[in-house]
Amino acid sequence: MERDKLLEEMYRVVYDGEVDRAALVAEQALASGLDPLDCLKLGFMPALERVGEEFGRGEKFLPELVAAGEAMQRALAVTGPQLAAARRDLPTPGRVLLGTVEGDIHEIGKRIVGSLLMAAGFEVVDLGVDVPARTFLERTRELQPSLVGLSALLTTTMVRQREVIEVLRQAGVRVQVMVGGAPVTPSWAEEIGADGYAEDASSAVALARRLTGGPGS
Repeated sequence: MERDKLLEEMYRVVYDGEVDRAALVAEQALASGLDPLDCLKLGFMPALERVGEEFGRGEKFLPELVAAGEAMQRALAVTGPQLAAARRDLPTPGRVLLGTVEGDIHEIGKRIVGSLLMAAGFEVVDLGVDVPARTFLERTRELQPSLVGLSALLTTTMVRQREVIEVLRQAGVRVQVMVGGAPVTPSWAEEIGADGYAEDASSAVALARRLTGGPGS
């Protein structure tokens, strides 16, 4: 299958929420020689973004949004390791510790950010979802990352971002923190003392580069 048709199929399986087919299409794309980053940025991600926009306008419903998200996760499970492998022997601008804060189980946006950070050369450690502030503190002490990324997709859980920052500071741990998620704003980031705010995955990479002084900062 030629490149354009593969990209169209990647877009379609996410937009239509074809969960069982998403991984197969990702495998076909990689086997054909497509770059895993192109698969994400040109195929899968635009479809998920469109579904999100249509959901916000009331044109899509929650089951369709969930299905698109699950299809995206299946695709990421295939392309993510390829992104990491492609960068394994290259210099890294830093290590990033990512996690969705306690009480929040949303993962798709965080995983996309992690994949793009890996593609940009960062070493990424993903703590998953529903991560307590104490865990962020313990893993930050253990791994000594250049940057900690806190995701929150609910207004009821974004306050946990403040809690994590406070716990880190009270423990005397000096690390830069960036925050993101649907309800998060630049003013909120400033209020809680975060070092930066990212609106989407692409801006998260640019922010990480700026905060760590990496290439393109």
